[in-house]
Amino acid sequence: IYVEAGDEKSVLACFEEGLRGGFGAVVAEIARLSMTASRRLQLAAESSGAIGIAIRRWRRQTEATDFGQPTAAETRWRVSVLPSTPLPVQGVGRARWQLELIRCRAGESADFEVEACDAKGRIALPSNVVDRPLQKEIERRRASA
Repeated sequence: IYVEAGDEKSVLACFEEGLRGGFGAVVAEIARLSMTASRRLQLAAESSGAIGIAIRRWRRQTEATDFGQPTAAETRWRVSVLPSTPLPVQGVGRARWQLELIRCRAGESADFEVEACDAKGRIALPSNVVDRPLQKEIERRRASA
């Protein structure tokens, strides 16, 4: 189901209704998310077992100042674009992104570089990232947990 709402208040109302209404997941694009609104959404998701994803991007610089404000979200991620993977021949390589886990309740922050889907539809870690020392430390921690 795709919904377009006229303003932020309507987007938040649809977001909450979707979370409470039995959807498995709800994705909403909003510029501002207050602590009160995020708490309502978090409680709605918690009570129904749904996943709520608030994509926060802004179109005006005044909206960007709100990004650092605290929310009730379980996690906070930042997604940034990276240069595409160089190819051995001239052309555009697979798209790449930097995923930063900025906040994780009861967890550690982390960041990942990922590449766009391959022919089988899988997102991949670039080969130069898989072999880096930090990745080996992460794997060691997971194995001991």
